[in-house]
Amino acid sequence: MGAMEDELLYLNALNRISFLGPVRIAKLQRHFGSAAAAWRAAPEDFARVPGLERFGTRFAAERSQIDPDREWRRLQALAVTCLSLKSTHYPPLLREIAHPPPLLYCRGTIEPQDSLAVAIVGSRRCSYYGKEVAFRLARELAQTGMTVVSGMALGIDSAAHQGALAAGGRTLAVLGCGVNICYPPGNGRLMRQIMARGAVLSEFPLDTPPLPQHFPQRNRIISGLSLGTVVVEASAKSGALITASFALEQNREVFAVPGNIESPYSRGTHRLLKEGARLVETAADILEELSVGPVTAAVAATGERELMLDEQARRLLELIPYTPLHVDEIVRLSGSSPEQVSALLLDLELKGLLRQLPGKYFCRL
Repeated sequence: MGAMEDELLYLNALNRISFLGPVRIAKLQRHFGSAAAAWRAAPEDFARVPGLERFGTRFAAERSQIDPDREWRRLQALAVTCLSLKSTHYPPLLREIAHPPPLLYCRGTIEPQDSLAVAIVGSRRCSYYGKEVAFRLARELAQTGMTVVSGMALGIDSAAHQGALAAGGRTLAVLGCGVNICYPPGNGRLMRQIMARGAVLSEFPLDTPPLPQHFPQRNRIISGLSLGTVVVEASAKSGALITASFALEQNREVFAVPGNIESPYSRGTHRLLKEGARLVETAADILEELSVGPVTAAVAATGERELMLDEQARRLLELIPYTPLHVDEIVRLSGSSPEQVSALLLDLELKGLLRQLPGKYFCRL
């Protein structure tokens, strides 16, 4: 085992000590010179570590219950990659934040291009409009080569990952539990897709349950991996606002999508807009603010496709909102025959301008 792998092995062991977090592990590494030396330290040695003077006995007791080699073999069996701050592939943007994770667990791959990343977050409970906007923004960003970062939660997070995947792009999911746990449990298929087209990440060791206090902690990683954070929908007390707060602390950009003023899911986003967040309608708004390069043809493709429509198709498209509308209502509003409307809807769907939903509902993209 090489020196780097040996250090990672003992970093993982230290990370399994219940009272050690990023700040304390960093103190131990500085004081003892390495994670391996910290792991082997005698209880009395802790008396000289600031903030950990009284933890020597407790550390020794917990250490006796942990086999570093066995825990390392478990990681290898699950194909989990461990990245320390000294690792070549540790995300450079994350390294810049206050108290970055001393060890990052990864299932999948982190690529150099992931340094061009945008976080898209929002409430678990959200509107159909919110999910559609998150999906569309993520898809547009992924089409330009940007990586989409989120938390794999239900609602806005899942829609953001799905949008990036639909474009064949890359996406990173940051969990509030161990990477061997799928949370929420119903996102197993999405988790596998993310690992195939990006990575599932966590600073928590294997088997760590998704406890409520873990999610604010993981939110600093979501924003820390990203050049900017987009909040799509958020209630007044949403965790997405915590992510936005971390982004500001990390000197990253904050964006917000306007919503229905009557909706409780718009309270948080509208507050961000009042406080100076950049209003977002399209991916072009995000790319312009981040100055990551010109808006590519992929972002403008939807507008170009609309310009190429004939008059009849354009009129029908203008009747269809961004929320689901039943085909019977579309026929009624258009004044055309059901056969004509069906043909036009199929053409618009093939051009990527609308989506058909179960029950013969359609919505504009």
